[in-house]
Amino acid sequence: MNSKFTAILLTFLLLVISITGCSSEVDIETTYDLGKIDSSVTRGNADFAIDIFKTLNDEDLNDNIFISPLSISTALSMTYNGALGQTKEDMAKTLHYSEIKLDVLNTTYRNLIDYLEQADKEVDLLISNSIWYREGDAVKEDFLNTNRAFYDAEVRDVDFSDEQTVHTINNWISDSTKGKIKKMLEPPISSDVVMYLINAVYFKGEWTNKFDDSNTFATDFTNIDNEKENVEMMRRHGEVDYALGTDYKAVKLPYGQEKMTMYVIIPEEDIDINTFIQGFTLEKLDTIKENMTAIDDVNLQIPKFKLEYGIKNLNASLSSLGMANAFGPSANFDNIRNNIFISRVLHKAVIEVNEEGSEAAAVTVVEMKESAVEEPIQFIANRPFLFLINDESTDTILFLGKYCKVD
Repeated sequence: MNSKFTAILLTFLLLVISITGCSSEVDIETTYDLGKIDSSVTRGNADFAIDIFKTLNDEDLNDNIFISPLSISTALSMTYNGALGQTKEDMAKTLHYSEIKLDVLNTTYRNLIDYLEQADKEVDLLISNSIWYREGDAVKEDFLNTNRAFYDAEVRDVDFSDEQTVHTINNWISDSTKGKIKKMLEPPISSDVVMYLINAVYFKGEWTNKFDDSNTFATDFTNIDNEKENVEMMRRHGEVDYALGTDYKAVKLPYGQEKMTMYVIIPEEDIDINTFIQGFTLEKLDTIKENMTAIDDVNLQIPKFKLEYGIKNLNASLSSLGMANAFGPSANFDNIRNNIFISRVLHKAVIEVNEEGSEAAAVTVVEMKESAVEEPIQFIANRPFLFLINDESTDTILFLGKYCKVD
């Protein structure tokens, strides 16, 4: 049984389930409107989540993967508000926003972020956004105000030439992830960097039904190279939501008040994990969820683990998904300011799973640089040159000469 899938899709699936909406019940004071969380946005986010995960898996076939699709989508959605023309079309296609109006997208994010942070009083979920732009730069106020209003983004103009600025940004990241991710940027900041758009997600949830640590035991785990490794295996016995398909088996493990859930999916023993991922779709996830049934007598075992993925540059993956235009000089982010493009999209995610529950954090940084200003073509005849006088109709050279010194 190749249960390495446990260590690959954990919070990816958790966040997909959170986004697609496991429950619409709300029993707390709210500042959000569930009716304004448009399903086309959340469905698009879930499609993008699987797209980006599969693309990264193609790059890291023999390694663990752990990302926060919500973090990536949020940071790119903030950036998307500044895109125009082909750049906007390409980003929309990649993010599955093509049929979604911008006001619907932004309103959904405003309510989605508020909802997720309040959905379960027993789960600590923090979603933070910020924009840091070069001091004195002419960034369009409408863009900044949109991100303040709909993404609750902290906006600061800072001196990128001051090395302390990197520490200030990294401190914001550390605070926003409660110390789980301490640093994403290294000094110095390049002189052509105009802006950083940053999302941070922090999650801590206790299992609704915890594992007794006295039942945890050491055992073998067969890795992707078919080698045995030692792990600490958590164990409990009893009722678990369980689904069995033709090529998988899966369990559903809720946190807190069961508003948020981890799904663990194990392919059948004769199916390679990478082959399974290649065929994984949102529709397949829907089927797994629909097939979940409470089973009284389940011997549940999943490993304790810590996993750190990144800092990962997502440029290649996002380009392959269709938004290469955003990364070059032809990019159009004129709704932010003229002549800028996305230079890097950086992502890092960490998770710890134990008997109590799970703690995870992720950060996405969108770095924007200014395009090189095209210099006028230089033609300065200050060294020997050839010259001719030509008849254009007949292409007859009337005179031909070389000038190599001043008479």
